[in-house]
Amino acid sequence: MRSLPSGLPDALFAPAPAAERIAFLKGRRFAHRGLHGRGRVENSRAAFAAAIAHGDGIELDVQQSADGQAIVFHDATLDRLTGRSGALADLDAAALGRIALAGSDGETLPTLAEILSLIAGRVPLLIEVKSRHRRPARLCAAVRDALAGYSGAVAVMSFNPEVARWFSIHAPAIVRGLVVTEEKDRNLPGRLRRHLALWRARPDFLAYDVRDLPSPFAAAQRRRGIPVLSWTVRTDADEATVAAHADAPIHEHPLG
Repeated sequence: MRSLPSGLPDALFAPAPAAERIAFLKGRRFAHRGLHGRGRVENSRAAFAAAIAHGDGIELDVQQSADGQAIVFHDATLDRLTGRSGALADLDAAALGRIALAGSDGETLPTLAEILSLIAGRVPLLIEVKSRHRRPARLCAAVRDALAGYSGAVAVMSFNPEVARWFSIHAPAIVRGLVVTEEKDRNLPGRLRRHLALWRARPDFLAYDVRDLPSPFAAAQRRRGIPVLSWTVRTDADEATVAAHADAPIHEHPLG
């Protein structure tokens, strides 16, 4: 079973977006968590400024603070990237804003609103909503509210199909994506789960694990007009895979 018969259920339950809606996603390189390394910490102001200077779009992550704000940070816990330990969600935005990013030049954890002001529409932006909960409405609402009035090209995405589902209902003007990996889930139940997630999310694009490309599922969606971005591109071989099977890389492999 490569896909469901003729792709008809996919077209019915997850129709492809208008081409102009997702045009900004194609042919663009996105720096994964900003252009980090060489003294720049992931998801930091310095990493985002470097991506802008390099002409790359930006991919970043948001977690929910105790007071329901969208905080730009990848991990659910503070341990790896700060001198603190414990769950990010246990602290409010003000407290998080006083915690330094380890290895940075005095940077602290920013809110999404702060980073939107920094980017200011200069490059396209992908916001990955990190949600372990089936009902991510509070964080989704925080992202939507932060984006109110933002005029730059932007899309949200998540592994959790409920995130894209929420935006399709409550903020349909915002481009939305589904993040996909087939790792350890390539059998028949896994293929069915991917279709069910697609139908639930109704995404405008897919962000696909580069290790899974080429993928019959990704190729089928791409053929019918749903762009495929791919993460995390780190090597020349990954670049070649994306060139052949996707529309844009989310990379840690800057060219030029």
